[in-house]
Amino acid sequence: MNSIKYIPLLLAFAFTSCEGILDKEPIGILDAGSFFQTEDDAIQAVNAAYGPLLLNNDNNNFFWAFAVVASDEAIDGGDGSRPGITELEAFTYTPRTEEFNTFWKVQYTGINQCNVVLDHLPEIEIDAALRDRVTGEALFLRSYYYFQLVQVFGDVPLFTTVLPPDELKIPRTPKAEIYRLIEQDCEQAAQLLPGEHLPSELGRATKGAAYALAAKAYLYEKNWSKVLEYVAKVKDLNLYALMPDYGDNFREETQNNAESVFEIQHSNLELGVGNFLNQWWASKKVTGYGFAEVREEFVNAFEPDDPRLRFTVAQNNEDYFGVIYKNSFSSTKFSPRKYLQSDSTVTQKADGDINYTAIRFAEVLLWEAEALNELGMVQEAQIPLEQVRARARAQALDPLTALPAVTTADQQTMREAIRHERQVELGFEMHRFFDLVRWGIAADVLPGFQTGKHEVFPLPQTEMDLNSELEQNPNY
Repeated sequence: MNSIKYIPLLLAFAFTSCEGILDKEPIGILDAGSFFQTEDDAIQAVNAAYGPLLLNNDNNNFFWAFAVVASDEAIDGGDGSRPGITELEAFTYTPRTEEFNTFWKVQYTGINQCNVVLDHLPEIEIDAALRDRVTGEALFLRSYYYFQLVQVFGDVPLFTTVLPPDELKIPRTPKAEIYRLIEQDCEQAAQLLPGEHLPSELGRATKGAAYALAAKAYLYEKNWSKVLEYVAKVKDLNLYALMPDYGDNFREETQNNAESVFEIQHSNLELGVGNFLNQWWASKKVTGYGFAEVREEFVNAFEPDDPRLRFTVAQNNEDYFGVIYKNSFSSTKFSPRKYLQSDSTVTQKADGDINYTAIRFAEVLLWEAEALNELGMVQEAQIPLEQVRARARAQALDPLTALPAVTTADQQTMREAIRHERQVELGFEMHRFFDLVRWGIAADVLPGFQTGKHEVFPLPQTEMDLNSELEQNPNY
């Protein structure tokens, strides 16, 4: 059950962009210090900090297009009404591409809300355990927003407190410093957060989510020993396990399960808190937009009898949420399945209630395998890799022959096996483009990708115009 109400709450001046906003005094703004008086106020404030996570029409968050359409998973499809998505596929985007502007704004809206909480929480009388939990949630969420910004843009301005408008024009902070903050804040958050929440509080950040996000930051820095240290912290909680049925990670009735480390909650309430991928990714033949048509190369990446293919991709003559899928449903003959649902289960197509699991335990195991292998511990890396493959193998038509165990002692062969496993296990879960970049192989895989340019996306031109202290990424 989705329980956190992601209702926006404007408490202080947010540094999101409107024309000339940095040059004007804020008008009609509720003072955050006046608002923070009770425990309920603190809960409302931190609840609002979850709102920018949502993949919904209100946020207009096209992070998925950066990760999926810019990768080798999908082409843009659609009807041409969203030129920025077409530009992402072709690597012809510019600082004026709208998707970068909206993404920047929604991440900094989340950061600002977290800073409001962290700035004012010490000022009120509140139960100590609740103070710890709310502080931990705000630290984790701020870390999550900064991690996504660094993935997309590299160096970005760093704000750890709410500033007046005349102090918002600051330079970019090197991403290494932002990673340090993420790692420190996640460690602190883990000390403050519970391992689990009551069913009525599902979706809130937990100790395991904080440890996992720290592990992911270390992964991107190639600090392999720290990856292993924080993966061990996640595993030592004894709270997570692979679901026997891979598909349970993408079904409405089996969300927030044992494999979910951090899951972004969506609700079909006609209140703008539903998952808009249900419309953006669905075929136009079923009243969707078709803006992520599966590449044939992605389909061919699956080994014979890998059951994850049928959970990830719709193909000819298969059931497709109550209709029979046909080749004509997509220009590539394939469409995504994840995060989609039958029209009979939603009141609005763009308001789906399939959650987005930002961190799954399967991915944590693959981080462990990757770190072990990069440290030369090839045989040890086989163990977590085999855990992931064994779950898939058990659902194959012939488990005796499908997905044989990887038993190589060669580091490069194991590296390729782990990378392959991430591709098929986590397909269309918004990791692929950033994986190709951090592995340094994007130019080998993606036509049009220019080394030294496309590892990051351009800062939005709107932000460049508003803040003279910003410097654009190279070659944009």
